[in-house]
Amino acid sequence: MAGSLGQTFAGRRVLITGGAGFIGSHLARRLVRLGAKVTLVDSLIPEYGGNLHNLAGLGTAVHLNISDVRDAHSLPHFVKGQDFLFNLAGQTSHMDSMTDPQTDLEINARAQLSILEACRLHNPEVRIVFASTRQIYGRPDYLPVDEKHPLRPVDVNGINKLAGESYHLLYHEVHGIRSCVLRLTNTIGPGMRVKDARQTFLGVWLRCLLEQRPFEVWGGGQIRDFTYVGDAVEAFLLAAASPAAFGRVFNLGGCERVSLRQLADLLIEVHGGGRCVTRTYPPDRRKIDIGDFYSDCGLIERTLGWHPRTRLRTALTRTLAFYRRNLRYYL
Repeated sequence: MAGSLGQTFAGRRVLITGGAGFIGSHLARRLVRLGAKVTLVDSLIPEYGGNLHNLAGLGTAVHLNISDVRDAHSLPHFVKGQDFLFNLAGQTSHMDSMTDPQTDLEINARAQLSILEACRLHNPEVRIVFASTRQIYGRPDYLPVDEKHPLRPVDVNGINKLAGESYHLLYHEVHGIRSCVLRLTNTIGPGMRVKDARQTFLGVWLRCLLEQRPFEVWGGGQIRDFTYVGDAVEAFLLAAASPAAFGRVFNLGGCERVSLRQLADLLIEVHGGGRCVTRTYPPDRRKIDIGDFYSDCGLIERTLGWHPRTRLRTALTRTLAFYRRNLRYYL
């Protein structure tokens, strides 16, 4: 697999929006190892996840442009001549989307349309992989959730992400842009946001543990699955490399399904100590909570040969080890 990916990406020009973020930076490192010429676009706005420490050690192996994807005038410059576009730029906070819906709309919908227009007009041969979210399914009718499940977002973020992925699929169908969509679920690993819950609650738990404070588990019975970032990167690369992915939507998932309480206990065990407190779910959060959720990722396994490989214990162990060394850079 690594050999075939090397043949696909070696010497090719690759653009990653949101490239200084959690997943984007891992993707950049992997692409550099595969021999790609990597350009990153990231606004580095503190609320949206970009962090220069994510790029530590890469030096001139990547070219970083500090720019906002909402600036439609700059997009043609970035997309021209690129062979691949990994479109990860986005606003990820569900609560922020409810308190500031216009900003969420600008980033997760309008900017995505601008990116696709830039590609249609200036680089229609580019291959695009768009990072979407399992949030667009809303509260599941059945588990595990497959790609045929109804789409009923429960917050503004989910509605705008659905619009963003719909644009990508439409541009494939109508304009022949070679794009596909990955619906991510609880991606975790080194570099994930830990200073607040804008990306994932697990980051806040981890920070509290390392600062020797108890963390809060809201509810605790909800079932989730978690994708390790290295596994997610592999899915992005396979999707970009395979014509079978064009015009398709794929769920990602994790190896195990656990309740939030089980996850908290495992995190404390892996850390070697700590404490959590179970709280009633806050009313404002409960309104947009989706309850139990875990993905059926059989379609991507059958189509691209991808499946999650990293066990949850291993993912937590690696993530904790990273933040024991690097926490100060992420606060």
